[in-house]
Amino acid sequence: MKSVDAHLAEILATVRPLAPLELELEQALGATLAEEVSSPVPLPPFDNSAMDGYAVRSADITDLPVRLPVIDDVAAGSHELRAVGPGHAVRIMTGAPVPAGADAVVPVEWTDGGTVSVTIDRPVQEGNAIRRAGEDVQAGEVVLKTGTVIGAAQLGIIAGVGRRRVLARPRPRVVVISTGAELVEPGGQLAPGQIWDSNSFTLTAAVREAGAEGFRAGSVGDDPAVLLDRLDTHLVRADAIITSGGVSMGAYEPVKEALSPLGTVRFEKVAMQPGMPQGFGVLGEDEVPIFALPGNPVSSYVSFMLFVRPALAKMRGLPGGPPEAVTAYVTGPLRSPAGRRSYLRGVLASDGTVSPVHGQGSHQLAALASANALIVVPEDVTEVPGGTEVEVIRL
Repeated sequence: MKSVDAHLAEILATVRPLAPLELELEQALGATLAEEVSSPVPLPPFDNSAMDGYAVRSADITDLPVRLPVIDDVAAGSHELRAVGPGHAVRIMTGAPVPAGADAVVPVEWTDGGTVSVTIDRPVQEGNAIRRAGEDVQAGEVVLKTGTVIGAAQLGIIAGVGRRRVLARPRPRVVVISTGAELVEPGGQLAPGQIWDSNSFTLTAAVREAGAEGFRAGSVGDDPAVLLDRLDTHLVRADAIITSGGVSMGAYEPVKEALSPLGTVRFEKVAMQPGMPQGFGVLGEDEVPIFALPGNPVSSYVSFMLFVRPALAKMRGLPGGPPEAVTAYVTGPLRSPAGRRSYLRGVLASDGTVSPVHGQGSHQLAALASANALIVVPEDVTEVPGGTEVEVIRL
């Protein structure tokens, strides 16, 4: 059997980062920057007030309380030139440009709130409540580096430096298809021998959690021709395709039957539990990666975490590699078959321990739903005593 590491290495050697595109800000969330973003102007671009209050000369605020005439108002967005002379004050709003001559802003809470004249009863230091030009960013300064994933805060600074669009690698578009004549859409009535399709929902959600765009294409039965037609329909919009089921050694394995003759997809046994049957390759002229995952719910999800998620990271222009692992002490004994790397579902606690969940079968989706980690047992280990330090992959 092929090792987990070798299978992942083959996948990462095949997939490639998506080409950068000029994306509008509304489309850029979750994309990965393919350029540096710098500011053409200082931020803030001018001295402005950090609070509602009064712009004054700090030298006038000495013998307290002091009463000053209010000679003007200045609001945020004002473009008129204003000035404060000795012994005067200007009422100012948050974000408004500081008038010439003023070197401090007195918060309105420190005053009587007057509009014709104002009484100030607390001392104020030079620079109080003033945001200086360039305090956040200097003109020409790089605010985001190449390879940064664009989140809400990153979108904010891109817009804040005046950019309407940005060069970035888009989120991969991933189509998810379940296979099996026994599958019924959730909400439908089950006939004898049928089950509700959970894999397409689980995997589509996992794709989105991994920072890509997931498109659930539903399920197909056991006819390889129908599967090929469905794949052909979705190839035009897919950067990657995930199927679940139809890859084992049984008589009705539509994914294997449909794709094996193409010669571009390989089906192999990987030395892991759950998830031993795996398929991977490319489809079409654009060589779209296809991940043919096993059909058992836990097997397909674990396979996604180990193989698909790292591949999607590389497609996004991020480092691709094995899932990050931490160490913890297992609370009870573990058993694992010889020659296979086991990924047992567990609950990782804040005290550095991990407890295996009840129900480790590859079909036991409820047990998976109660877990927050995978406990890794190496291929050459068959028994792990309680209290042993183990590797753990967070889910």
